[in-house]
Amino acid sequence: MDAPRRFPLLLIGAFLALYLVWGSTYLVIRIGIESWPPMLMAGVRFVVAGLLLYGFLRWRGAPAPTWAQWRGAGLIGVLLLSCGNGGVTLAEHAGVASGVAALAVATVPLFTLVFMFLSGAGSTRLEWAGIALGLIGIVLLNLGPNLQASPLGAALVVSAAAAWAFGSVWSRRVELPAGAMASAAEMLVGGAALLLASVLSGERMEQMPSAAGWGALLYLIGFGSILAFSAYMYLLKHVRPVAATSYAYVNPVVAVLLGVGFAGERIGWQECLAMAVIVSAVVLIGLPHWRKKALA
Repeated sequence: MDAPRRFPLLLIGAFLALYLVWGSTYLVIRIGIESWPPMLMAGVRFVVAGLLLYGFLRWRGAPAPTWAQWRGAGLIGVLLLSCGNGGVTLAEHAGVASGVAALAVATVPLFTLVFMFLSGAGSTRLEWAGIALGLIGIVLLNLGPNLQASPLGAALVVSAAAAWAFGSVWSRRVELPAGAMASAAEMLVGGAALLLASVLSGERMEQMPSAAGWGALLYLIGFGSILAFSAYMYLLKHVRPVAATSYAYVNPVVAVLLGVGFAGERIGWQECLAMAVIVSAVVLIGLPHWRKKALA
């Protein structure tokens, strides 16, 4: 736990990568699925990113993961990427607006706290107040026109948030490769699972992707996967999972602004109110952690 003190700029950079890059990926996913089948795009994204990162790390001399580390990385990769990111991609394909998907994923810290409690970690009154407020936000979000118009998308995006939170908490309980190799192994396994699901579900390419479709895929590989996911795994090793998932404060705002400004998405008043309630809930959950840091 000394690394963040020695390298504060690295810690700050990791948070910024999550806040800004991941906030933009919701719109980029929407652009991408106009050219690509959803699970195929997500699978190609992570397999290519995983291969590039794995090859680079091995070239730099990093040891190959052991079988135990592959098992741990495979479990976390399926939870975070196949179920988490794959669920969001499918939800957007089902008609959920990119900004609304980001609002739903903002519930990740709420699910994270619940899973931490179930695993034996203590919780404060402020954190439980945050959970209660967050549940109200989820209800408001489901009253909005976007999720009401797509019940399947609503179920997918909330399930994706829960899977991501569970994987984030469980990542501290399994044996993983050191450093960025954990990200590479997780992306390889998670991406392969998505490609298998794509084949089994009968997804087919109907035409060649457009230039925008290729650009979206390249952005998701380079920035959304290699850069931001590696930053996330770094934070999970050095801060509490609730703090690592604090990108949920900023991602909804970034995603909503981009969706409204560049994709013509419309956000109802229920969803605007839900955003305020969910972000307030996440702030409540983070307050005990910030206080401990201030007193340390």
